[in-house]
Amino acid sequence: MPGKELPDRCMNCHEAPPIFTLRGRCVCQECYIRFLSLKPFKRMEAYRLRKNMPKTGPCKLLLPLSYGVSSTVLLHMLHKQIEVLRSKQHGPAGFEILVLVVDPSTISSVSSHDEGFELAKKTFPLCSFTRLPFHSIFELDPDVQQIMSQYAGEDFTDDTSLSNEERLTSFRQSIATATSKSDVDRILLNKLIVAFAKKMECRGIVWGDSDSKLAAKTLANVAKGRGSAVTWQVCDEMSPFGLEFNFPLRDVFTVETQTYASLFPELAGIVLHDEPPSENTLTKNLSIDELMIRYVSTQGEKYPGVMLNVTRTASKLQSSGTSASGPQCDFCGAYMTRSGETTNGDEGKKQRQFCYACARSRPELRC
Repeated sequence: MPGKELPDRCMNCHEAPPIFTLRGRCVCQECYIRFLSLKPFKRMEAYRLRKNMPKTGPCKLLLPLSYGVSSTVLLHMLHKQIEVLRSKQHGPAGFEILVLVVDPSTISSVSSHDEGFELAKKTFPLCSFTRLPFHSIFELDPDVQQIMSQYAGEDFTDDTSLSNEERLTSFRQSIATATSKSDVDRILLNKLIVAFAKKMECRGIVWGDSDSKLAAKTLANVAKGRGSAVTWQVCDEMSPFGLEFNFPLRDVFTVETQTYASLFPELAGIVLHDEPPSENTLTKNLSIDELMIRYVSTQGEKYPGVMLNVTRTASKLQSSGTSASGPQCDFCGAYMTRSGETTNGDEGKKQRQFCYACARSRPELRC
């Protein structure tokens, strides 16, 4: 039986020779870029047209840049969109992007990637850039030190004579298991990003998670007992923090962002590629987040449509038993379906409530 004959022209524009196979269609490079760029463009249209928003001035949006492929590609796409908006004499004010980089060397044992930060500022001049250390959360969120102290329990003592960096390191070291460590770090990083967005008076946050990462996050959150928070952690909607969360790359596969990045040489110096997972690492030493990322990355290559359906299904869910006017977890900020766990604060200090998932990660918990 003869093999399927490949077309000699792009199946979209019918002009240039095809280079890539994009979701079953043979397309040229220009059509490949146009197809992927159109995904976030459509999701950012609401900010451009200012539906149910103030009409004066551009809309401020925060983009956390991790130097990963997805967040770097999203920044590149949105910068192109801003260029087009500003080239129109009488076009709408649209939106402006504030980029926040949390110094990776203050989170884990990696370099600060100073050259990548400087290159990003040079490559995307229409965006404003800020770089902060992880421990700046103490300045941006004044309540965090009391929350962390009560969260860690009686065995932890917050020594205020230490530097903020040392205090944060001490708290993070008090968390026992790999899953709890990863979970707590994600919550603290999220609190830092949200606090900075509020300080800069941003309307919302645009996250650079691709479809594959959102699928992994969905599965991990359910496994960790954070199913009620899935609706705003992976979907485009208002978060419990009073900021809109938007995921413009939710319909783009990770492998597609990698291909897109390879087409623009200027992005190579910005992206920090993740180290391939070691085959010698025991499964019990991995966090749930790491396990789900491994699972999605391997299965997503075989069945990309299945992973896309995971996030699409999550976007159809509605939180049940929660209320925007009800109690929120003092640590992660999620709305609670029940009273949760309450800690006894010191005299003059507020008693803190923690949701079920956060209570599971507390150092005091013994399984």
